[in-house]
Amino acid sequence: MTIQFLKNLDNIEPYVGGMPIEELSRKIGIPEDKIIKLASNENPYGISPVVKKALAKFNDYELYPDGSGYKLIHKISEYFELETSQIVIGNGSNDILELAARVVLDQDSEVIFSEHAFAVYGLVTKAIGAREVTVPAIDYAHDLDGFLKKITSKTKLIFVANPNNPTGTLIDKLLLLNFLEKVPDHILVVLDEAYEEYLDVNQRSDSFKWLNKFKNLLISRSFSKAYGLASLRVGFGAASKEIIAKINQIRQPFNVNSIAQMAALLSLSDIEFVKEGARKNREQKKYLENSFDNLGIEYIKSYGNFISFSLKSDENARGCYDYLLNKGIILRPIANYSMPEFLRVSIGTEDENKIFINCLTEFMGKIK
Repeated sequence: MTIQFLKNLDNIEPYVGGMPIEELSRKIGIPEDKIIKLASNENPYGISPVVKKALAKFNDYELYPDGSGYKLIHKISEYFELETSQIVIGNGSNDILELAARVVLDQDSEVIFSEHAFAVYGLVTKAIGAREVTVPAIDYAHDLDGFLKKITSKTKLIFVANPNNPTGTLIDKLLLLNFLEKVPDHILVVLDEAYEEYLDVNQRSDSFKWLNKFKNLLISRSFSKAYGLASLRVGFGAASKEIIAKINQIRQPFNVNSIAQMAALLSLSDIEFVKEGARKNREQKKYLENSFDNLGIEYIKSYGNFISFSLKSDENARGCYDYLLNKGIILRPIANYSMPEFLRVSIGTEDENKIFINCLTEFMGKIK
């Protein structure tokens, strides 16, 4: 007799991230320090010097972390002006997304999210055995009116990404607020704001201020992007104390390690580092946009730290990806997001972006 695995697992493809630098080095023999990774929307400027200094002194490896995340939660509470009972920490914001799904979904549930939205929404839905309801995008952006039309008696969860990955599109704050007012309050809405720190001040979210009004709203944030802590896996969720209490009932003990908690806390003490990284990101994004314009390459206007650009065909996209790999540059194919003719490039440093554009220019010359 063989093990009977869950039937809903048959439809799940494992998540595949950007190729690691080490893997490309093994494949083509380029030294790791000569490879440029622009595939996973990581922070090319690293981490705050304050965090780096503290990490060098950490020495409590034999001790379990604080499972309650007391110090980090209080720092988040202080910085974002939230009640501590409104906050839960996660092993990256992906952890928050999965925990949110697990507290409301069963196999009779429906989950709404956009076409071209973050792959994890579909993964967590399928893992539970719930039904995905994908709303066609408009110009690669969320169609919130389309979301409302898809709501049924079985709808239990809605995922909204703002800005969205991999398209980089942004929903206007007033449109988002109007949408939340129309969603029945028994449906959990998860607002994924992993790229919030890259927005201009006038574009920044007001979502934390909405929590007292919308008891069915959960906001997820990440320390992986602008704060540079991707390898440590730490994020947090903010919601009503009722939602947070339910998540804590199923959250794994010690889900965020001690080093990650310390690093996230100290990151919030050095916001100038985050602001400077966002400023450089805007500067370099403009450079890439101008370069794409000069090359006649169409791209989606992005509000994150990445840009998705079109090579006009899936064949060209695959060819460009492979060409750049052989030059030691890793991008992200996004055919799995129903965008086979696109590649996504993370916005790197000035030097990294120039090398990328030079190699992209070479490739474009070969296909014209």
